[in-house]
Amino acid sequence: MRIRYFAHSWLSDWNHGNAHFLRGLASALVGRGHEVRLYEPMPGPRGGWSLAHLLEEPKGAQAVQQMRETFPDLDVRLFGPGGSGTPLSRRYGLPWVQDWREELREAEVVIVHEWNEPELFTWLLGERRRYGFRTLLHDTHHRAWSEPALLDRLPLRELDGVIAFGESVRQLYEKDGRARRSYTLQEGADVVHFRTRGGTEAVDDVVWLGNWGDEERTRELEEFLFQPVREAQAKTKIYGVRYPVEARARLQQTGISYGGYLANLDAPAAYARARVTMHIPRGPYAGALPGIPTIRVFEALASGMALLSAPWTDSETLFTAGKDYWPVRNRVEAAALLVQLLSRPKQRKELGRQGAATVAARHTCGHRAQELEAICHDLG
Repeated sequence: MRIRYFAHSWLSDWNHGNAHFLRGLASALVGRGHEVRLYEPMPGPRGGWSLAHLLEEPKGAQAVQQMRETFPDLDVRLFGPGGSGTPLSRRYGLPWVQDWREELREAEVVIVHEWNEPELFTWLLGERRRYGFRTLLHDTHHRAWSEPALLDRLPLRELDGVIAFGESVRQLYEKDGRARRSYTLQEGADVVHFRTRGGTEAVDDVVWLGNWGDEERTRELEEFLFQPVREAQAKTKIYGVRYPVEARARLQQTGISYGGYLANLDAPAAYARARVTMHIPRGPYAGALPGIPTIRVFEALASGMALLSAPWTDSETLFTAGKDYWPVRNRVEAAALLVQLLSRPKQRKELGRQGAATVAARHTCGHRAQELEAICHDLG
C-alpha cells in the first residue's frame, strides 16, 4: 500500500510518548513492503510544540540525530509556512514538501494522528475528493474522554474511519454514531530496539520512566513509587520531563535520583541498568478507560524488566497478572513485593522472561502493522 501518515512529530519524543509506537509501526510497515511517507508540521523554525521543547534540552539535537540514524528507513518530510525549508530540514537532511499533488495523488491511505489541527483534517478531505484515498484518524490519547468537545471540532463522519488505541476509546467514537467506522489498535513494542539485553550490570534497584502528569497521577506516584522505594531502601532513578520544582524537591527528599529528559531510544539501556520498574497509570487509564496499558508497559516488558503495576483493569486480556507482571493494590504490597523481587534474582528474571515472551508473541509493532493492514483492507 501507499500510506501517508501525519503526526505532531516523528523527530521528537519530548512529552510525546506516541512517537515511540508510531516510529516502530511505520518501520514495521516499511519492512512489510509498503510505501510510507511521514509528514511533520513545522509551524515555526524549531518545529511544533514537542520538537521545539526537545531542542531546548542539552541533548535535544543529539536525540534528533539519533532518531535519524536509528531509523534510516523512515521517510520523514516536513511542511509548513517556511516554504523552502528551515535550518532543521537542512541539518538533518529532511525534504521539505513543495508539491502536495506529488505527495497525495498516488496515496491509497492517509492516516492523521489525533494531535493535529482540525484544519489539516478539513484540507485532507478536500484532497480526498480529488485523489480518492481513504482517510483515518488515529487516536492514542484520552482526550476523547477528558475533552470530548475536541471531537466536535473534527469532521469525524466524513472520515472513512477511526483507529483507537483501546476498545474503551473506540466505544467513545462509536457512541451516537460519531464515526462511520471504528477500530481498535493497541500500541506495541518496537522489539528491534526494545529487547532483553545481557551483560549489563544493574546499578539501580528501580528505574521509572514517565513524564509529570498534570496532576493525573500525583497521588498514585506517592503511594506506589515514592513511599515504597523509600520503605524498601531501593536505589531509584526517575527519568522524565515537566517535573515542577516541588516534585523535584519531593524526589530529593525521598532519595530518588532525577535524570531529566531521556531519549526513548536510550530507554532500553536504562532498563538494563535496573532490576525492577513500575507501571503507574494516569487517572483516566486506571478508571474510565480500562484496557489501555500505554506504551511504557509494552516497552518495559519487551526489555525483560520485572514489572510491578499499580491497579488498572486489563479488560482486553493483553497480559496475565501474576505471570507477566505483578499487580499491587496499595503501598504496603508495593513495598513488600519490591523487597521480594530485589532479594530473589531468579524470581525476578523469570518474571521478566515471561513478560518479554508475551510481548514477543502478541504485542510487537510487527503485530500491529499486520492489524493495520487488515483495517485498511476492510475499508476497501
